[in-house]
Amino acid sequence: MKVAFLTKEIIYQKTPQELTAFLYEGLIENLEAAIVFIDEKNYIDANKKLQKANDILHRLGVGLKYEAGPIAEQLDMLYNFMATELIEANLKKDKQKVQGVLKIIGEITEAWNIAMKKTPNSAQKINKKVAAYESSIMRENQ
Repeated sequence: MKVAFLTKEIIYQKTPQELTAFLYEGLIENLEAAIVFIDEKNYIDANKKLQKANDILHRLGVGLKYEAGPIAEQLDMLYNFMATELIEANLKKDKQKVQGVLKIIGEITEAWNIAMKKTPNSAQKINKKVAAYESSIMRENQ
């Protein structure tokens, strides 16, 4: 799947969960391309791909919903760790660091896609549970 071919109309029709899946795929594509460019000693294009990967990590971090629970904070820390690894990998053109990030994001992507398939309306269910929890907390505090 090529993220670059998404039009605005297609993007607006996707759920936030589907957009996250697209970002994960785009991140993987950029990391894989960066590895190839590092192997070819094409450091200019490797730099561009690693910068794009870091941009995607930033966008993933911005999209986190902290009210959904501690998993958002853990993902934020993981995204920050991967971003730091990619900056160092870019400076040193260290293919192993890129491969390490690729492994982590591959596992996250796989889990994300499985969760999306098993619970197509999971976001709505989670939002209802969060709202119910917040409502019960508010009643207890009154």
